[in-house]
Amino acid sequence: MVSINQSSQVSGAALWAGRIITGAVALLLLLDSVMKFFKPAVVVETTRQLGYPEHLIIPIAIALLVSVILYVIPATAVLGAILLTAYLGGAVATHVRVDSGVFPVTFAVVFGVLVWAGLFLREPRLHSLIPVKTTQTTKES
Repeated sequence: MVSINQSSQVSGAALWAGRIITGAVALLLLLDSVMKFFKPAVVVETTRQLGYPEHLIIPIAIALLVSVILYVIPATAVLGAILLTAYLGGAVATHVRVDSGVFPVTFAVVFGVLVWAGLFLREPRLHSLIPVKTTQTTKES
């Protein structure tokens, strides 16, 4: 069994930065999910252009909504981040497959990075799993 050091603390600034990033990402993905539930013409047409039949829009919306909800709940945030990474990876693969161009692929990748950046900044348990090394300068006497 692996023990994760719980004594690590997150600074107030990092915590708020993580909350802001998490909130922004969650709101945009929540908006995307809700749009899929209402199925406006642009969503239906885009889904078809990406090669998915219309009847899959609601299951995709449910998967995204559940992932976002899990991501914003502190106790399940890591699971939510993993699920959102999978969802966004599917988006990347889909856009590469249909040759959508650089922007849609980059957009999904950036969102994936932001999902983890927001979580990393607000979750001290991740610091031991994803160590970020900083260089310290020392004065020589």
